[in-house]
Parts: sequence; structure tokens; C-alpha cells
Amino acid sequence: MLTVVEKLLSRPQVAEFRKVLDAASWVDGKATAGRQSGAVKQNRQLPEGSKESRELGDKILDALAGNPHFISAALPLKIFPPLFNRYEGGEHFGTHVDNAIRAVPGTATRIRTDLSCTLFLCEPEEYDGGVLTIEDAYGAQEVKLQAGDLVLYPSTSLHHVTPVTRGARVCSFFWMQSMVRDDGERTLLFDLDQSIQALSAEKGANDPAVVRLSGIYHNLVRRWAAC
Repeated sequence: MLTVVEKLLSRPQVAEFRKVLDAASWVDGKATAGRQSGAVKQNRQLPEGSKESRELGDKILDALAGNPHFISAALPLKIFPPLFNRYEGGEHFGTHVDNAIRAVPGTATRIRTDLSCTLFLCEPEEYDGGVLTIEDAYGAQEVKLQAGDLVLYPSTSLHHVTPVTRGARVCSFFWMQSMVRDDGERTLLFDLDQSIQALSAEKGANDPAVVRLSGIYHNLVRRWAAC
């Protein structure tokens, strides 16, 4: 399931992020790539563990924790500390699949990458190209969002970023391990949860149908969750 979380960051937050990122020092993006993806990766990113990366990453994690749409779609168990990348001057990322396991630097934590995230930190009119293209069961999905919006998609998907031919594309990217490993099960739970919320807004949280459906939702989470 490909899901967009709109306005994860506000415009003032995006402006704050850009002020920090535009003044930061960037390194070759191959530093965090695997063997296959490193062969097709041309971009730059903030060094992992840098002060800027840690501070901005913590703000993203706080925003995710307070966003019901994200929680409903991802059911997150572990989130890799957000990273930041920059594409310009023809830089791109060829077709690849993300590594299945990510080790959090400096810790013993290992994260199975069930879901991949890209948080856009510049407006689409600021740059040409730089389209995130994700291949799924319905074909290739092209994604180029407003600043502050996030796209969430299965890490099993082949994907690429087209060359940036004007301006600069600045994003945060990271991965997460979900409590529900199977994408089909997560999709069913998300659709059910969204339907419950809509019905609750119409009839009230204590409506008998809402209560029954809420029970079904939580019992399915109990059946499918591994945490």
C-alpha cells in the first residue's frame, strides 16, 4: 500500500529545516547504500550521527508520533533514525530495492525494513525531475509531493529517483519495522480503521456498530501483530 501523509510538517517547520540543511555540509550518499543500490546511487546526504541529522530527525519522530494517519497506516514498532539527502546537477538514484535489514549505528538494534518513507522538504516547483517512482502491483506510481508531505510505501518495492535537472531536491528518508509484517494485512487494518473513524464521526464512538467494528479491528491486530 502506498500512502501519503499530508502536512506532517508545517510550513514554519519546513522553513526551519531548510535553514539548517542549506547551511550543512553534505557527503557522498553512497555511505548508506548497499552493494546493489550503491552502484546506481548519485546524491549527497548529511553524515549519519551529525548534530543536524540527530536534531532534525528527532523532530520528525515527534511529528510521526503525533500523527494518527501515519500510525494507522504504519503501525510502527521500530523506526530507523531519519536521514537527509540532496539531489542536484543531474544526480539521481537508479532502480533498486532497499536493504531488508538496517543496523542502527552505535547500537545493537536491527530493524527489518517493512516500510520506506520519503519526507519532502522543498516545493515541487523548486526543482525539475527528482520524481520518486515506485513500482507496485498497479504499475509505476510517480510521487512528487508538497514540502512537509510524506509518502509511505512497502520496502519490497523497486523504486528510483529521476535525475534532477534544475534546482535541488531535499528530502528526509528512513525505514521502519511494523508491528504487522504483511502489507496485505496492514492494508486491511488501515482501511478498517479509516472506516471506523468515519462511522464514529457520523454516529458517535458509542454507537453499537462502531463498538463492534472496533472490537474486530483490535482482535485482528492481536492476531497479526508480532511485537
